[in-house]
Amino acid sequence: MNSGYSYIQVVTTMDDLDTLKKLSMLLLKEKLAACVQISELEESVYIWEEKIERAKEYICVIKTRKELYKKIEEVIKKNHPYSVPEIVAIPVIDGNKDYFNWIDEVTLKE
Repeated sequence: MNSGYSYIQVVTTMDDLDTLKKLSMLLLKEKLAACVQISELEESVYIWEEKIERAKEYICVIKTRKELYKKIEEVIKKNHPYSVPEIVAIPVIDGNKDYFNWIDEVTLKE
């Protein structure tokens, strides 16, 4: 097993599919992500301004290297319609070495 971790999945959500697709393409063109997956959520339920809200949202999972997180966070904040967007990095603790090599090949070298 890999000690520590070098790879992450960054998760964000939003209610505008077109904006999310544009954000995904930007992350790929800037080589900040190797892969971006977008899925439709049935419903998000959350507290906002002291009220329980419900919304139809889309979830975006960004496959990348840990060292690119800050740049990804900046791009998401700059292009996200929410004032407080969900931006969560989840460590990948182990996996297919060939997949990790591919991520290394296609993402930005620091």
